[in-house]
Amino acid sequence: MAASPALRTIVDVESFMVEYYAAWGGTDEDRIMSYYADDVTVQIPGSLMQGNSAVREQFVRPFIAAFPGNRHVVRNVFVERNSAVVEFTFEAIHKGPFAGHAASGAPIDLAGCGVYEYDPVNRQITSARIYFDVGTLLKQIIDQRSPRSRTEEAAAIPSVPGSATDGAPMVEHLDVATVIAVSQAVSGEMVLEKLLDTLMRTAVEHAGAERALLILSRDGEPRIAAEATTSTETVMVHLRDQAVTGFLLPETVLRHVLHARESVILDDAAIVNPFTTDPYIARRHARSVFCLPLMNQAKLIGALYLENNLAPRVFAPASTAVLKLLASQAAISLENSRLYRDLADREGKIRRLVDANVLGICIWNLEGAIVAANEAFLRMLQYDREDVVSGRLRWTELTPAEWREGDERAVAELRSTGTFQPVEKEYFRKDGSRVPVLIGGALFEGSGNEGVAFVLDLTERKRAEQEHERLRQLESDLAHMNRLSMMGELAASLAHEVVHPIATARNYARAGMRYLDMNPPNLDEARAALGCVVRDVDRAKDIVGRMRDHIKKAPPRRESFDLNEAVSEVIVMVRSAITKNAITVSTQLTDGLVPVQGDRVQLQQVVMNLILNAVEAMGAIETGPRELSIRIERGQVDGGARVEVRDSGPGIDPGHHEQIFEPFYTTKTSGVGMGLSICRSIIGGHGGRLWVTANEPRGAVFQFILPAARQDS
Repeated sequence: MAASPALRTIVDVESFMVEYYAAWGGTDEDRIMSYYADDVTVQIPGSLMQGNSAVREQFVRPFIAAFPGNRHVVRNVFVERNSAVVEFTFEAIHKGPFAGHAASGAPIDLAGCGVYEYDPVNRQITSARIYFDVGTLLKQIIDQRSPRSRTEEAAAIPSVPGSATDGAPMVEHLDVATVIAVSQAVSGEMVLEKLLDTLMRTAVEHAGAERALLILSRDGEPRIAAEATTSTETVMVHLRDQAVTGFLLPETVLRHVLHARESVILDDAAIVNPFTTDPYIARRHARSVFCLPLMNQAKLIGALYLENNLAPRVFAPASTAVLKLLASQAAISLENSRLYRDLADREGKIRRLVDANVLGICIWNLEGAIVAANEAFLRMLQYDREDVVSGRLRWTELTPAEWREGDERAVAELRSTGTFQPVEKEYFRKDGSRVPVLIGGALFEGSGNEGVAFVLDLTERKRAEQEHERLRQLESDLAHMNRLSMMGELAASLAHEVVHPIATARNYARAGMRYLDMNPPNLDEARAALGCVVRDVDRAKDIVGRMRDHIKKAPPRRESFDLNEAVSEVIVMVRSAITKNAITVSTQLTDGLVPVQGDRVQLQQVVMNLILNAVEAMGAIETGPRELSIRIERGQVDGGARVEVRDSGPGIDPGHHEQIFEPFYTTKTSGVGMGLSICRSIIGGHGGRLWVTANEPRGAVFQFILPAARQDS
């Protein structure tokens, strides 16, 4: 092919097209493909193929497998400006699978037409639109099968006296000029509204119809998308979106076309036919009716309905041939228009996202260049549009050195999967300062080098995190100060708690010494006395250890512990204060372990604060019992715990039940109002809740709930 001279004359083109059709007579794929350009586009009824590979696999290979040794007889070649229209006759034997039909040995004789665009220098076809009646081809295959099969197939096709389905097959001829006009008119439109208008006008003008309806399938239901009518030699097209009803067209005809996916033509609907009983035909006195399906590959797009009620036999073979060609082209164009519309919608959404500047968006390549960016991205980094256009903006240079290893991992992930997961990193601004960002992105499909990144400025989030950490530290400091304050208040009673076991241990030690001085020494009694010394020293050590835990400043810990045990330890530490104020204490602890998860010291601080508040409140009353009740219950639903501290003090005004938990609010003359606020914050941080209610007949009840410890803790 390369050595052949360029196509300069009409004779050259005619000879080239004859050679091309002759190549189909064999089974040499490569020879046929040599006539096509690499980016060739080929359209046959119901299918559109783009690119050399698709044409080979979807058109050339299956066709020569189904009809090996076929013969194309070129009848006429019409040449015009790097394009040619070829009328041909296709003659073959059906020897392989075709459109779901196994080899039948059927002789095929079919007329067709091809519209070609070509590169005259390289002598290659760049675009081909090939038209032939697939229905006739399939009918010729089916007619070679068993009589019963042919009868069953034919039963689905209505036999209408005086119509194209009655008796001899309809002879259809395609006018070359008409082929070019129809093909160019419909295939050139991509905007749906313009396509529908062009399609309806072309159908009415070439068929001689009074009225035409375009029915498209939407969500599985047929709907009328357009209507064309003629009036004083003018075609009026109206776009619709309405349901199909029996007032607009014969529904029985449409149902048959959509179900059987074959055309129905009534040369004279006034004559008795399978659709005579349709109310529309009787009411409208319909005469000429033609309805044909719109198919793209095996997909039903819809149907085209035409009628003329002035005369019978309006839809002659020549016009029906044009309409079938039009239907084939229209099905593909409608599907292409839908894809174009979907693509435009997606591009519009993406453009709105980019222009909305909600987050930074940039387009980049793997070499490091940023080739486009929206305003949000540029503002984030303090660059302008000129920096992008000049090529000065590169993502490799925006990244600080300590983040470049992460960039390398992201590039490797992009090459492997086409995307990379969102990660936090930093970028340099134009002034050299840094901005924290969250970035994720993907390669463009089919590109392999260019992609898009979505970049979120984390400056405000980082600032909020720092402020949150500062407040958390302040809260921790206040909680520590609160513990120190309580330990100061308990100093005297805690000293007694420590001194008592030490004094007892001293007495036991003296007794042990006396037992050892006896003659002979009483070793058993001495051993028992020393055991008591060890016990009391351990008790003093435990008390000092708990005091140290509450005094020292340490970060919060998350661990599982027994709430019963923790509360019991608090009661021991405040026992002297309780005794000093002549308060009766009752405890109702839950049997067995009550596991909760959190910081043991912080939760003990809450219990201690609530008990000391109750002790102080009851110490101020002159008459009546002073009773303190401490109770622990297991949660009924989640297995957590509820702690209740009930007192018989003067109580709290119900109007202040929420206010007392606010910072710096206090009912005491000497308080600063932080204790209960800190307690609620601690309980909230542990996933629980702290509140207060009134006690009857007087006093207050403070309660808090905690979730159960996790099984894996």
